[in-house]
Amino acid sequence: MAKSKSLPLIAVEQEALPATLTAADLQWAKANGFTGQRGRLLALPGEGGGLGGHLFGLGKPDDRPALLLGQAAAALEPGKYKLAGSFGDPTLAAVAFRLGAYRFDRYRKPRDPVVLEPVEGADAAEVDRLVDAAYLARDLINTPANDLGPEAFEKEIRAFCKRHKLDLKVIAGDELLKQNFPMIHAVGRAAAEAPRLVEFSWGKAKDPKVTLVGKGVTFDTGGLDIKPSAGMLLMKKDMGGAANVLGLAHAIIDAGLRVRLRVLIPIVENAISGPAFRPGDILRARNGSTVEIGNTDAEGRLILGDALALADEESPDLIVDMATLTGAARSALGPDLPPLYSTDDALARELMATGAASDDPLWQMPLWAPYDAMISSKIADVNNAGASPFAGSITAALFLKRFVKQAKAWVHLDIYGWAPEARPGRPFGGTDQGIRAVYGYLKQRYS
Repeated sequence: MAKSKSLPLIAVEQEALPATLTAADLQWAKANGFTGQRGRLLALPGEGGGLGGHLFGLGKPDDRPALLLGQAAAALEPGKYKLAGSFGDPTLAAVAFRLGAYRFDRYRKPRDPVVLEPVEGADAAEVDRLVDAAYLARDLINTPANDLGPEAFEKEIRAFCKRHKLDLKVIAGDELLKQNFPMIHAVGRAAAEAPRLVEFSWGKAKDPKVTLVGKGVTFDTGGLDIKPSAGMLLMKKDMGGAANVLGLAHAIIDAGLRVRLRVLIPIVENAISGPAFRPGDILRARNGSTVEIGNTDAEGRLILGDALALADEESPDLIVDMATLTGAARSALGPDLPPLYSTDDALARELMATGAASDDPLWQMPLWAPYDAMISSKIADVNNAGASPFAGSITAALFLKRFVKQAKAWVHLDIYGWAPEARPGRPFGGTDQGIRAVYGYLKQRYS
């Protein structure tokens, strides 16, 4: 196959081989038992014994992930391809293919890419921004902590701000105490690299205020309540909330949505050394409340608490936080379906709808007030973990809700940020979650 030649990738509905196929291709498909079965890829013979293209089965309409074409991209050999057949919405089809073609090659010899020609009818700018947003999040999550500690993560955010011509504000080390971010400082003070809070803004001051907050724990040992070795293996991904917030910020800025965007990312490594915070410590949060430390491995909600309190002070229209927060969320809904918590049920329903339309699913969980008693403390306002083994994702959300009082609406996404096995449009490894769902809602509301 000449490198400059694009091969057709023909999407086929179940039992609906297109009449545009040549008689030879139809005979080949039938001889190989290809009827458009979901996810099946069949190479077509070309002239002179070469490759003529591929058929890809879409299955039945009611049994089809929106990113199914990404499965084809992941299976194809490097080269250039052109979509044909019944692939549906051209923009979503192009996004699906390109998300499936993602590879993280920083630490190995790069493979030649799988390239998609522009798809007729697709919004090319929208495709690029959604793919770039997802790739940004995936690359950051996949990078191990030895190359993405707090300092390196700050540099990545600086590079992001430089690309978008934004000013970055950083509060680091003991300056966090002086400017009243005591919980961010406490969680990160035991690490070799100082904890920090990074902030940037974009948009016109008169536009509706939308603030994004992302958990940026570059590695989580669990602190003095140390994780077992198996529990640490994926902890490079504990900054997945921050990575996805950056991807979402890129999409918002690139699309020019009519919002005043503010992004807050607390960055720490939850390490163990002499200054490490301890079980039983009482921390005073930015909003003045006191927090008893029931478990040092429940650190993400502490740094988010200070950042959410700051976000809330200007009474924004909407605060969205993303965090790889609890194992309980995975026990409840698995790795593919992040719990969504919100103070606005109508907003939550809209987010689930935009997520479903773009194969970025979310599922609303309740802010069940009676469970707040599970994180009560006998000597402080609240305990960061509590003693109950039940409803861990809900009690974490209730903990965060204490730091949001003035915002018109608040959304918390307890994401996993990781694909434990390859799925359509999501190769194994660090993954985007919540970006298309939240962006889709904001685009509908603020275009």
